[in-house]
Amino acid sequence: MEKKKIIIFGSTGNVGSYLTLYAKNFFDPEKYEVIASGRRETNLFAQYDIPYCRVDLAKKEDFSVLPQENVHAVMLLAATIPSYMDDYDPRMYLDSIVVGGLNVLEYCRKVKADRILFTQTVFDVAEYSPDEIIHPYVTPKFSYTGDHAMYVICKNMMIEMIKHYHLEYGIKSFIFRLPTIYSYSPYHYYFPKGVKTMRPFYKQIFRAINSEPLEIWGDPNEAKDMVHVYDFSQMLCKAALVDREEGFYNIGTGKPVTQLEQCEAIIDVFSPKDKPSTIKYIPTNSAGVGYFKMDIQNAIDELGYEPQYDVHKLYEQYKEEMKVDRFLEFRDESQKSSTKK
Repeated sequence: MEKKKIIIFGSTGNVGSYLTLYAKNFFDPEKYEVIASGRRETNLFAQYDIPYCRVDLAKKEDFSVLPQENVHAVMLLAATIPSYMDDYDPRMYLDSIVVGGLNVLEYCRKVKADRILFTQTVFDVAEYSPDEIIHPYVTPKFSYTGDHAMYVICKNMMIEMIKHYHLEYGIKSFIFRLPTIYSYSPYHYYFPKGVKTMRPFYKQIFRAINSEPLEIWGDPNEAKDMVHVYDFSQMLCKAALVDREEGFYNIGTGKPVTQLEQCEAIIDVFSPKDKPSTIKYIPTNSAGVGYFKMDIQNAIDELGYEPQYDVHKLYEQYKEEMKVDRFLEFRDESQKSSTKK
């Protein structure tokens, strides 16, 4: 009996690369075959015995290189994202999320895929108060201004298209709302408002390594959900097998981590034991960005999701990944989106 295919679009991305490895080990190799896909030319996945198909989602002709039968699940992570766009162009969101997403849905229809899994951004609920618990099926509330607006609009439009294909063609649909997913990357920068900037997360790690003070801005008890990439991957892989027609899930752990707990864990994992970093408190009235509190109960009840990574285990895994840099070829200047020639 031919194996069922699990196709992951966005396998060369920061999150998708780890998801692909996790999926390879999660699914029964006698029943399922994981297939990686991305825009880059690479042989990296061959060392993990994972087939790779180079596909530009905006080009429907590229889909001919993918399996045309026995496709069980399609996981769609690929998209241009604001933090890597150094020269704003809203058409890039339309091409990667809307046009590319439509091409993926058409591929699912033609090959009779059983289900599609799609990742939504938490910025679709960014206008809710940080004190509110975000439930999975909450009505979107987001800003129509700023460099994230078109990104959120395109993501929301893709969800509407998925609903159409679910009702019209019977393709099972599973949507996941993502906060920051923590996965180590050798590339430590992003591009807020087009400016190359080291991520604060990595600044703290390097300060701890060098025994320098770690900074806490504002309320040290301000907390956010810190989701390790393998907990994220667990949820998606379980959704690929669950006997349900559809679902909408928040990615999370259910245990928000305070700024103080984050710093204490970084110092414990990365600072020299004989000269640990101290903590410097910087008063400010500005609230932290991304401090969403996610309700994950339906993922626990419906998928059997069980978070495995607390903040200490998360940083320990980062420390191990820093030693191997397994995805170094994906994490260079070429990963950012640009319209500059």
